[in-house]
Amino acid sequence: MAMRLILIVVVIVGVAGMGLLGVIALAPAPPPPATATNAPPARVSVLVAARGVQAGTLLKPEDIAARELPAEDLPVGAMRDTPEARVEMIGAMVRRTLSQNETLRLDAVLRPGENGFLAAVLAPGMRAVTVGVDAVTGTAGLIWPGDRVDVILTQAFDETDIAPARRVAGEAVLTAARVIAVDRHLVQGMQPGAVGDSLRETNRTVTIEVTPEQATRLAVATRLGRLSLALRAAGTALEETIAQRPVWGGDVSGAFAPSGPASAASAGTGARIRVFGGPGRVEEIQFR
Repeated sequence: MAMRLILIVVVIVGVAGMGLLGVIALAPAPPPPATATNAPPARVSVLVAARGVQAGTLLKPEDIAARELPAEDLPVGAMRDTPEARVEMIGAMVRRTLSQNETLRLDAVLRPGENGFLAAVLAPGMRAVTVGVDAVTGTAGLIWPGDRVDVILTQAFDETDIAPARRVAGEAVLTAARVIAVDRHLVQGMQPGAVGDSLRETNRTVTIEVTPEQATRLAVATRLGRLSLALRAAGTALEETIAQRPVWGGDVSGAFAPSGPASAASAGTGARIRVFGGPGRVEEIQFR
């Protein structure tokens, strides 16, 4: 009897073991352990040259672009793309020629305010002259270092013995002068209502590159009247000049033309004098 019970227990245990092995064999294989995914490398936006820039060029906004690079591949001295960095780079002089998409580095430029900036920017034999402008005469902050401008002098004469059509005159005193520095507020080109907009009402400065003779000419012009800057289009030939003759008020406005039947003959005429040079020598001079 005891033997029978032992055999029954052994059979039951064997059947249970075989069933357990079958369940284990038929069970689906466990999924492989999840492998940790590698995080993408951190990328940083840096300033690069938007196009090829020759050595000695003053950087303009259109010369600067942004490009993302892996953080571990950043060149030493690379400038990160921030509003402050862009303002610092505008007007900086390129020490060596840059290719398109080349990273802007601190050692590749000389920024305004650094020692030797003006001396390095000036061409041999040239001078730097600073003139005062306001938001109107300085084209409302749209002039940047590196631009070419014409300097126009406007004068007003108060003498009552001068014909009204000749009391205001304007003329170009310099043509195609290169701008090498601009007051910071004009560079940023503040919009109406911006913080510090009241500064637009005060005089600011623009520094231009001139010859020694032009420097003297410009110094005299600043004492004669009001100076205005006329921005030249990109690509305008440096040899292109404008007429140096004065433009008078009567040349601009028809309001100074006399009325009446004799207007056609006397329009724009001024005083007439006679010069006696001796017996029988009389010369008549007509002032327009």
